[in-house]
Amino acid sequence: MMIKIVEVGPRDGLQNEKSILSTEDKLEFIKLLAESGLRTIEITSFVKAAAIPQMSDAVELFSKVKTALGNTEINLPCLVPNLKGYETAKSLGVKEIALFSATSDTFSKKNINASVDESFEKMQEVASEALKDKVRIRGYISTAFGCPYEGSMGIDKLLSVTERFFKLGAYEVSVGDTIGVATPDQVRKFIQEMKKNFPVDKLAMHFHDTRGMALTNIHVSVEEGITTFDSSAGGLGGCPYAKGATGNVATEDVWYLLQSLGLQTGLDIIKLAQASKFILQKVNKTTESKFLKAYFNTGKV
Repeated sequence: MMIKIVEVGPRDGLQNEKSILSTEDKLEFIKLLAESGLRTIEITSFVKAAAIPQMSDAVELFSKVKTALGNTEINLPCLVPNLKGYETAKSLGVKEIALFSATSDTFSKKNINASVDESFEKMQEVASEALKDKVRIRGYISTAFGCPYEGSMGIDKLLSVTERFFKLGAYEVSVGDTIGVATPDQVRKFIQEMKKNFPVDKLAMHFHDTRGMALTNIHVSVEEGITTFDSSAGGLGGCPYAKGATGNVATEDVWYLLQSLGLQTGLDIIKLAQASKFILQKVNKTTESKFLKAYFNTGKV
């Protein structure tokens, strides 16, 4: 069975870093990721520079990536927060956008200064235009399992927000454990409930490894039929609106788990490790990836 990896390192991975990389370094990172066999790479977001300065070069970066990878089959989704961001993305030829909301009103207000209901009102404008333009829409749900402000989140809120994304026209919805609090039993129960309401092949999971449970949660998700996972090369990233929510699950660790289960990803792990080594050096960080630590120390897969 083939598992789809959505690489979010260039966007979700870098948006929380203190250092602001040059556009050329980001471009090189994305090219290295593409060489590893990744076929979906989320590369940037069209947000206000004042809000997330790490993404301030979105227009220049997408243009350069499009030139560098334009003749490949690689999907290059970009996150857009509003209609203005969408219009910019459209003018550059973006073929897929990511829209985001949350199950928690408090988190949503901290993140985008709007409640969940208000966020969907704003997204409706964007989604309507995207559907007319035949631009694909992917939905992101933050705080699906827990919120830094409201605590544990129930399944009913997740079901409601997921349904709203599909009504917007999303082809896929990514369910996010923003602060890394999900447990295997909770993940299994949530997915089982979601499968009663939505096609499992339209659901993706986005785990953070803040408490070391991401791989276990991915294993449970695979057992429940999920075949798409978001991850970040080298384990970079977190959420700028959730204190302490570091730890996107590392793409390399996901690869190792899936390989051990006899599942295919289409990735060249050596080239992926090279991409991670490059970007980790640029942001002057060590990796949280257990696989990468072992590989860097031993030179063996």
